[in-house]
Amino acid sequence: MHKLTDLFHRHGKSAINHTLHPEEPNAYPRTEAFPTGHDLYCYRKQRGVNLGSWFVLERWITESPFRNAAAPAQSDLDVARGSNAKEILEHHWDTWITETDWQWLAQHGINTVRLPIGYYHICGADPSVLDGTDFAQFHAVFEGAWSRITKAIAIANDLNIGVLLDLHAAPGKQNRDAHSGTSAPSPGFFTEHNMSHTTHILTTLVRNLPALPNVVGIELLNEPQPDAQDEALKRWYASTIAAVRAISPGMPIYISDCWRTDDYAGYISSLSKSHVDFVVLDHHLYRCFTQEDLNTPAEQHARALRDPNGSAASTFARVSQSLQNAGGALVVGEFSGALNPQSLAGLPGYSAEMSARRSFVKAEIDLLERFCAGWFFWTYKKEGGRDLGWGFRDVVDGGLWPNPGLVVRNECERDAGRSGRRNSARDKALGASLILARRI
Repeated sequence: MHKLTDLFHRHGKSAINHTLHPEEPNAYPRTEAFPTGHDLYCYRKQRGVNLGSWFVLERWITESPFRNAAAPAQSDLDVARGSNAKEILEHHWDTWITETDWQWLAQHGINTVRLPIGYYHICGADPSVLDGTDFAQFHAVFEGAWSRITKAIAIANDLNIGVLLDLHAAPGKQNRDAHSGTSAPSPGFFTEHNMSHTTHILTTLVRNLPALPNVVGIELLNEPQPDAQDEALKRWYASTIAAVRAISPGMPIYISDCWRTDDYAGYISSLSKSHVDFVVLDHHLYRCFTQEDLNTPAEQHARALRDPNGSAASTFARVSQSLQNAGGALVVGEFSGALNPQSLAGLPGYSAEMSARRSFVKAEIDLLERFCAGWFFWTYKKEGGRDLGWGFRDVVDGGLWPNPGLVVRNECERDAGRSGRRNSARDKALGASLILARRI
């Protein structure tokens, strides 16, 4: 994430041997060797996928867990209110992502996953996260989730895969979508009680994380829709970052840009003036939802992403530089190969459609590789047959993922033994930082 290069410039070669005191980023060195295993996970470029609908369910991805859900049968709360919810959910958690899936991810060059969870999935670590919420009566339904989440982190660590934990559903829900935990039509998160309780939930999450190096960050809130509460959200971000950092000073914090990328990049820059370092801005990039998207042919979408003077490249270049200067970074936490059918209309046959899809995905990846510290495809897989827009496995198996080389075996997996992997990763990271330093 450019952090190794930044440390080199600020502190010279001595930065290679020690890092800074976490509570005073520009103060004095501590004795712990730099980089640690956690540093290597956090500072490398994150090339990942979302493990969508594993814990926070989305019916369009996984239909089967909703079979006994209460009406309107669209959200986790609807599943919890239905019959046999505990058995249905635990079966889903144990079968949707297995060790075979983890092995596939490692073998195909994925070095990080973004794991969407709801606050209710933490209740097995501390039941108080449910107090006064819509899920208060469903502790027994969700208590088994936390042990499975920590097991997932451990499996990922064994395969040199990082984990970004994303709070996808907060008390009262932070946006209008059912993937925020309930089917309520409007967000109720933006109250003093719910926001304060969410800070408690996030600090509880951090306190109970396993002592493993591969947690690359905590995303405080997925896709909040603050509307008139924008300033309240920014105040909450600041106070919650402080609360999390009081427990885990070195933990990278990810925040959503609310689709106001420049505004929130400026916000992170203002935080850096208070010595709040390593805050990452998460932007979600889709080209299939708006009327303009529908009216734009696939190749025109790809051309716009490739255009160095286009809005996407210009915004990413500007924001990425601003965030680097503030000790942060830009990631795209969600993107996909999905195009509206209207964007593919008129193409002369299947081969032309596949070519257009491939061109679009490559344009996305080229853009993200150039400007972003990381990216996460939405989503790893789906039920219900092949989906060349939304299912990463289908995109890879269908030959739409760009070549050469982004789907390759993880470099560290080629080294024998865990210590060998870590030493090799360290040497590569430090070598890259020195090369970059010479170029600037």
